[in-house]
Amino acid sequence: MNIHPTAIIEDGAVLGADVEVGPYAIVGREAVVGAGTRILSHAVLDGRVTLGERNVVGHGAVIGAPPQDFAFDPDTETGVRIGSGNTFREHVTIHRGTKAGTTTEVGDGNFVMVGVHFGHNARVGNRTIIANNCLLAGHVEVQDGAVLGGGTVFHQFMRVGRLAMVRGGTRFGKDIPPFCVADGENLLSGLNAVGLRRAGFSGESRLEIKRLFKLVFRSGLNLSQALAEAEALAWNAEAREFLDFLASAKRRGVCAANQRAGAGEAGED
Repeated sequence: MNIHPTAIIEDGAVLGADVEVGPYAIVGREAVVGAGTRILSHAVLDGRVTLGERNVVGHGAVIGAPPQDFAFDPDTETGVRIGSGNTFREHVTIHRGTKAGTTTEVGDGNFVMVGVHFGHNARVGNRTIIANNCLLAGHVEVQDGAVLGGGTVFHQFMRVGRLAMVRGGTRFGKDIPPFCVADGENLLSGLNAVGLRRAGFSGESRLEIKRLFKLVFRSGLNLSQALAEAEALAWNAEAREFLDFLASAKRRGVCAANQRAGAGEAGED
C-alpha cells in the first residue's frame, strides 16, 4: 500500500492490497476498499462505502456522504456499493441511500467525469459514460452502456435505458428507452444506430428495433394503443427488451419522439 502521511485512515477501514491513498484524503471507519484502488488527494469516503478493485477516486471526490433529504435520520444505516474498474474524476459526489438498509449502487467499468452527482439510491449499471456536471437525482436508474452528455439533469425516479445516448445541456423527467437518442427536453430523435453497431447488434436486430420504434412513436397511436398492438406481434430479444421497458414505465412516463418529418431517421439502420 502507498498511503500519504497526510491522509487519514480511520480505525476500522479495510484496505485491500496495493491501495493508494493520496494527500489529505479521508477513508472513514466503515469503508471497504478493494485491491489496486487509487484514492487521490482530498477525496473522502464517508459512511458505509464498499469499493471493488481497481477503481480511481479523483481529487476532491466525496463518496458516501449523507443524502440531501430533509427526512433523513443521520443514525440510519445506509450505504454506497461500487463495483470494479470505475473512474470517478475530480469532485464527483455520490450520496448514500436514504431509507434504512438501502444503498446507492454503481456497477463496473464506468467513466464518470468531473463534477457529476449521483443522488441517494441511484442505480448506475456497467460501462456507462457520464460527462461533466451531470446531475442524477434520487432513485435515478442508468442502465448498461448509456452515454450521458455533459450538464444534463435527471429527475428523481426516472430511468435511462441500455445503450441510450443523451444530448448534453438539457433536462429529463421521463424515462428514456433503451437504444434511443434523446436530444431535447423529454424528446427522442431516433435510435442510437452507431451505438448499436458498436455493441455488436446485427443488422436484423437493428431493423427489428427500428420497426418497433416506428410502431410505438411514429404510427399516430398513443402509447397504450401502440403497446397493445406491439404485444400481439413476435419480436426478437432486443426489441422485446425495448418493449418491456416501455411497458414497465409507470411512474414517470416515457419521453415522446420528435414528430418533425424525417426527424431521427438518418443512420437508423
